[in-house]
Amino acid sequence: MVNFAHGAVGMYVAYVFFEMRRSGDLLLPFLGLPDRIRIVDAPTVFTAFTVSLLLAAFLGALIHLAVFRPLRTSPALARVVASLGLLLYFEAVATIRFKAGGRRDVIGSLLPAGSVEIAGVSVPTNRFILAGIAVAVALGLWAVFRFTRFGLATRAAAENEKGALFLGYSPDRIGVVNWIAATVLGAASVILIVSVTKQLDPLGTSLLVVPALAAALLGGLSSFGWTTAAGLAIGMVQSAVLNFSVRADWIPSWIPSGGIQQALPFLVIIVALSIRGNTLPDRSAITESRLPFSPCPRHVALAVAPPAVLAAVGLLVLDSQWRLAIVVSMISALIALSSVVLTGYVGQISLAQYAFAGLAGLTTAKLATDVGIPFPWAPLIAVAITAGAGMLVGTSAVRVRGMTLAVATVGAAVAIQALVFQSEALGGLEGRRIPRPRLFGIDVGFSATGSDNFRPAFGIAVLVVLVVTFAMVSNLRRSATGLRWLAVRANERAAASAGVHVAAAKLAAFAVSSVIAGVGGVLLGYQSEALSADSFTVFAALALLALTYLGGVASLRGATIAGILASGGVLTHLSGGASGRSSDTQFAISGLSLIVMAIVYPDGISGAINRARISISRFLSARRAGVPVPVEPPASGTLAGAGNLVTGADRPSAP
Repeated sequence: MVNFAHGAVGMYVAYVFFEMRRSGDLLLPFLGLPDRIRIVDAPTVFTAFTVSLLLAAFLGALIHLAVFRPLRTSPALARVVASLGLLLYFEAVATIRFKAGGRRDVIGSLLPAGSVEIAGVSVPTNRFILAGIAVAVALGLWAVFRFTRFGLATRAAAENEKGALFLGYSPDRIGVVNWIAATVLGAASVILIVSVTKQLDPLGTSLLVVPALAAALLGGLSSFGWTTAAGLAIGMVQSAVLNFSVRADWIPSWIPSGGIQQALPFLVIIVALSIRGNTLPDRSAITESRLPFSPCPRHVALAVAPPAVLAAVGLLVLDSQWRLAIVVSMISALIALSSVVLTGYVGQISLAQYAFAGLAGLTTAKLATDVGIPFPWAPLIAVAITAGAGMLVGTSAVRVRGMTLAVATVGAAVAIQALVFQSEALGGLEGRRIPRPRLFGIDVGFSATGSDNFRPAFGIAVLVVLVVTFAMVSNLRRSATGLRWLAVRANERAAASAGVHVAAAKLAAFAVSSVIAGVGGVLLGYQSEALSADSFTVFAALALLALTYLGGVASLRGATIAGILASGGVLTHLSGGASGRSSDTQFAISGLSLIVMAIVYPDGISGAINRARISISRFLSARRAGVPVPVEPPASGTLAGAGNLVTGADRPSAP
């Protein structure tokens, strides 16, 4: 299990520790329950550390039993989505409980100060202490898992749960103990790191999981020694690269000094996965037995017309805030379509879609303002460049799949954010303005003054782009290319034996999804007329995949539902929130909903709608025929579901 929320849980416990040192209160991460419990009036470091780690132990056991234990036989996508739901939840709860932002005034030092001179370079003493702690913990873990009965039982259960049961070991108990140990260790690590760096914020600290995963991958996810050595090496190389990049004159000015440092884990991840991965899974690979149901689009014009007409009427007759909410939902639905193509149709879990969107927006701004290329040529060129970037990331990810691909793409998103969005020479994203679009001399910009703000003309243009994209994706789903993609999703080895070029199919899907995400990023830039790095963070990409999975990641209807549920969209406006703005409470609720959906119903809301429609149709047909026919949901496993996808029939095929 790769838990993307591991750093987020540690981040929350670190907030709890430093808040308890300040006030003596324990802040619980459960919305709807009392947020504070008074523990002690004058807390010591030992008291706060002990209570915080006890909370971490409880959270580790709860996460295992309530979330990942029910998902132990689910596809990698469901487990990734559940961990993303946890990340969204803890990030949002930390923002709500602690009002976000790292407070340096409450972060005290836990390790001795001082420094040591090595080759003319001053190295803080606390770095050596941290390294010593890491080595000592690694040695202890190696001894436990090599020589103790518990360690041997854990390794046996990881290889074969049934075999462990026959030997008298409970995989549930083993799993709980390991999750507790991992969560406590992660929380203690974040507390010590934050006390040294003095930097604590919900998103940045949560992303510490990226370099940690890079080290774990170099260790083969099996060696404590190699993982520790890789972690220390990555940290030292990052520091050396940062120091060298500041002093070296030959490094191009467009590369930010901290960008190489932050992008280094991504390069390590790509190298490790390229060496260890295979173009095709071997015979020992586990075939996923449950895939999200992907209905074949039928009567697309009749299905798209009602919501399109409703959106057009809303843009023309409703007030400006409603127009903003509708446009935000439509652009979010467009970017969600890129996840439907890549994740829903091909099974490639990508967490870099918003990075591609931001890349297209930044390129459009550069071409329009610095080069003088007018609309619509600037966005078209930008989208083409984004497609190339998507294929580049896809090329590095051809040899991996499932969890490891998710790790690679989140690393790619961090690298793009560090190297491109934060580059001063490239202009960066922050404050980048995009000239108002004009088509045949007609201003189709979004902003205006007074009640005319958020002009309907731009909304209609976005609606046209969305409808055309929906039609293209639906035709793609029904075409031979779409069938090849579904075959790759179901079983790569079987698809290859049938003549499908698996690598080419994946690259094509990456290109198409990058184009769609790029179009959405361009429209997002024209909507705001001023790009912001906050709009294209890794967290935004996680939230997008979460909402798409919640709506139904393998269906066009799922992208529509994701747009409606998007923060700042139609649902936000209906619930009384500010249109176009995110809500931390909404993020927390979305995270919880995502976890529940991944466990209970992986087909999402659109799958539930499709199941209800088929059940009602069968029931009415049986009533008209006068024959009592049992109503059964459509199967969507690897065999029956794959047959259903290829034929496009609403009833499951025989295995």
